[in-house]
Order: sequence, then structure tokens, then C-alpha cells
Amino acid sequence: MNRLTVLLPALLLFASPTLASGTHDGGHHDMMAIGKAGEAAKAKRTVMITMLENDDGQMLFEPALLKVKAGETVRMKFVNKGETDHEFVMDGHAEIMKHKELMAKFPEMEHDDPNAIRLAPGETGEIVWTFAKAGGFHFGCLIPGHYESGMKGEITVSH
Repeated sequence: MNRLTVLLPALLLFASPTLASGTHDGGHHDMMAIGKAGEAAKAKRTVMITMLENDDGQMLFEPALLKVKAGETVRMKFVNKGETDHEFVMDGHAEIMKHKELMAKFPEMEHDDPNAIRLAPGETGEIVWTFAKAGGFHFGCLIPGHYESGMKGEITVSH
């Protein structure tokens, strides 16, 4: 077998964007159980969420409970009033726990997911989200140690 026969399939794979990229079923840019990235123009309500640490060393989201309706598009505005980086990741509980485990192995992991945001102290940001179906979901800061320090919450999506 000559070198061209061995190299040609590999070259074709990397040369073709369609073949090289493939699809990622269930990826964060697709519809998730909790919903999908929303269109800003469709957001009828804004929820302010503060990330902080208190004097007891507890790390918190205020509020720690969000109530939305299935099909609703919400603009969530975040401010990090803490003294350290914090992130907000929302999903089903099992998915949050899997992501938390991955963050423990790779704490400096960068996110490019529409259901997550990471902010340095003093920074602000937003997520516009359309909640797809009724159910109970979760959010948390998955930077190692933050979730355990109380930085978590629940999202109730009603009919």
C-alpha cells in the first residue's frame, strides 16, 4: 500500500468542512430539554440575577428560584457582585452533575454554550432563553467548590 492510499482518506476528511464538522446531536446549540437560545425581540420579561459571596463565605445566586412558563422567552441579566469569577449554567439535574464533574477535571474550561455565562467580578451579561416544556430544571455555578458552597438554584417551568 503506498503513502497516497493511506493519506488520501485523511486529507479528504480534513479538507471537506462538511465531513470534518459532522453534527453533534443534542449539542448545546440545539434544542435541549430546558429549551433553546431565544430571540431578544421575543423576550417580554427580564429577570435580574446576582452572583455573590456573603460574609459567611457562602456563594449565592439571588434569586435562587426562577418561575417561568413553557414557551416563554425570558431575558436573564446577570451581575457578578462577588470577589471571584462565577458562572451560571442551566439544564436538567443529571446534565448539571455531569458538567460539574467535567469542570472538576478542567476548571479553566471555556464555555460557548447559550445556556451558560461566566463573569469576572463586576461584570454583567445576559442570556435570552426560550423555555420549551414544563418541568423542573436546575442551575449552578460549576467552578470547583462554588456549587458545594451554595451556588445553585431551581427553575420551575409551568404550563
